[in-house]
Amino acid sequence: MTDEDGRPGFHVLREDYVKSVEQAGGIAVLLPPGAPGDARALLDRLDGLVLSGGADVDPALYGQAPRPELGRVVRERDDFELALCREAVRRDVPILAICRGQQVLNVATGGTLLQDIPSVVLGALDHDPPAERWEAVHDVRVLQGTRLREILGRDLVRVNSFHHQAIERLGKGLVACARSVEDDVVEGVELPGRRFVLGVQWHPEAFWREPTDFGGLFGALASAARS
Repeated sequence: MTDEDGRPGFHVLREDYVKSVEQAGGIAVLLPPGAPGDARALLDRLDGLVLSGGADVDPALYGQAPRPELGRVVRERDDFELALCREAVRRDVPILAICRGQQVLNVATGGTLLQDIPSVVLGALDHDPPAERWEAVHDVRVLQGTRLREILGRDLVRVNSFHHQAIERLGKGLVACARSVEDDVVEGVELPGRRFVLGVQWHPEAFWREPTDFGGLFGALASAARS
């Protein structure tokens, strides 16, 4: 999925996503925001779906009025990705949802979001510090008995972080599989009973050049897509 950067007339995606998919043995197909009604035809041609980072999700889509701290929203992209995500869940197409993508997954399944962590979470750590894309800045607790724990093989991981929103109420069927150690913010979700539906709030794609365990997330997506 595209990750717009605010330049009029452009849809932009960091190469990190493409490289991570390719390293896992997949072929990356970039989808600019289009008509929600095209979701079915597009998924006829795809084996898996990566929902990438980007702008805030329009709070009207989960029944809230916008807070003053809300960032830029791109409703065209929201509507398109929600349609893709819902159709992918319905068809059991494997999904890896990253940062904003995790939030889209949650809204697509009926959940709600915290529009601005610093404003609504008492004592929250800074989830959007000034840091390099590949710089790990805080610890995440991976919950036992989850798919994420099986993939990463650890109870504690240190992650990068570039978000000011997060999951509030979980969508239907979703379970939390990771939480921030410092403030308990949801950092990972998954949908049991599906081939592969997993979201993380950090950016595993940024580590494709680094010797970390995060490549296993893309490997698990590719494996599920091949099946």
